[in-house]
Amino acid sequence: MPEYTGRKRLLHIHHHVAGVLAQVNKRLAASGVDILAQYLSTNEDVGYVVIDIDQAVGKSALAQLCTVPATIRCHTLY
Repeated sequence: MPEYTGRKRLLHIHHHVAGVLAQVNKRLAASGVDILAQYLSTNEDVGYVVIDIDQAVGKSALAQLCTVPATIRCHTLY
């Protein structure tokens, strides 16, 4: 994904199971986060999604993202 000035970027690494992206989006929306762009890639076992947003993620929003079932790791890239 290209880098965009003024955006924040999150990374969510997870086990490759159906419905993870929907759960990621649901939790971010519930936290009031507006998603500007996403990139998802998976193999047989693991997937990751890179998410660009237009605001800093509060600790509670990131904590909610980490509660998605099948999460391996999530954090703010920048």
